Formats: sequence, C-alpha cells, structure tokens
Amino acid sequence: MNRETRVLEVVVEAVDTMLDDYDLIDFLQRLCERCVELLDVSAVGVMLVDHSDTLQLIAASDEHTRLLELFALQHDEGPCVECHRTGHTWLNVDLNTPAATVGFPAFAAAAREAGFATTHALPMSLRQQVIGALNLFHRNTRTLTPADVRLAQALADVATIAILQQRTIDRHAVERQQLEAALNSRITIEQAKGVLAERWQTDPDTAFTALRRHARSNRIKLSELAAQITSGAFDTETMDRT
Repeated sequence: MNRETRVLEVVVEAVDTMLDDYDLIDFLQRLCERCVELLDVSAVGVMLVDHSDTLQLIAASDEHTRLLELFALQHDEGPCVECHRTGHTWLNVDLNTPAATVGFPAFAAAAREAGFATTHALPMSLRQQVIGALNLFHRNTRTLTPADVRLAQALADVATIAILQQRTIDRHAVERQQLEAALNSRITIEQAKGVLAERWQTDPDTAFTALRRHARSNRIKLSELAAQITSGAFDTETMDRT
C-alpha cells in the first residue's frame, strides 16, 4: 500500500472517530502512532494547554519520549515549549549542534541522552488560538521533506479540530471541560500503567500496550478501565499481558 492511500485511510479514520463520542486520550495516542508510521520518525509527543493555559503532556509514542517531554515542561524549555509559546514551527533542529539548541541546552542534552538526534515541533492551532504542539523526534540526523511537513501539520490540524469541535453552543466551556477531563484521565492512566508494570514485573510501555488492547477489545474507554484498575475494582489477572 502506498503512502497516499494510507494517508487517506488515516484521515478517514480520524473523521470517523470525531463523528461519535470518543476517548480523547486514545485518539491522541493513535495520532502519535500514525505519525510514527506515516512520517518515518522515531517518536512523537503531544502537548496541550489546560484550563489555566499551562502546557501539559497528553500523549507520547513511548516511555522515553514521555519522560523527555516531562523534562521539557519541568525546565520550561525546548522547541515544543517555544512552539506553543510563539505559534511558530520548529523544523530540523539538530540536537548535536550548539548553535541549533541555543536557548534550550538542558533539553538538548536530555534528548541526546534519550537517543534522539533531531527534533521538530509543529503548532496545534486554530486561527489565532494555539492549544499545544506536536513534537517529532528522529534517532538520527534527518530533515523533514516539504511533503512530510505538510502532512505533519495536516495531522496536527485534524487533532486540533477534534479537540475543539463543538458539542454544545458554548464551545469554550466544552473545550475546557474536555481538556481538563483528559488531563485528569492521563494521571489515572499513568497510575494504572504503574500498577500493571509492578504486578507483572514489566516495563511501562508493555503495560500500556496491554491496557489499551484490553480497553479496545472490550469496548471500554481507556480512562474508565484505568480507573477500575487503580481502584482495585478490576481483576488484572484477566488481562492478556502479551
């Protein structure tokens, strides 16, 4: 299957998801996976602002990227942070070049330690409202082609529309409630990952994959399953670990 056909399938998948009630966390997690697949990048992260306009990590393609993004937030530096702050795109940032990483040396060092050599950040915005950033990482020194940049921005735009779509007349109230609920759900999901990883003596990525698989196969929202696990209401022995 060529990339053009696959891109069309991914767009249709996103639109179909948005037409029904959907789990925002799972939607954005799937966005990360699709970006890795279509853009041939090593890892992806999504950051969104909460009700107080504070940038928060909401999805990441793997545990290393999640920790790196949290580092960026804690130190308030990095292309992703600057992208949200200014609304400007950052492309082909060579993490091994001091001149390219002026302003965020701590983030660059942490990214290199995590195994990344190049990063990109694209704004998630609608008109003049910037609600977050889509962050792409390569493990080698690479540049995005113009076609890749257009596709990455299109995927970021689709996600932005999904987040900001109107479900009531008061769009702003819905946006705040949905994002706040998603951020709270993220905390519960991280706790559930920790519970599974500890019980199974495995890594967080494996635990998260099992968590998502069980939620999908049983048509349960990821956040609901995570809440049941953390509260002890769900028997984790019934889950498939592989």
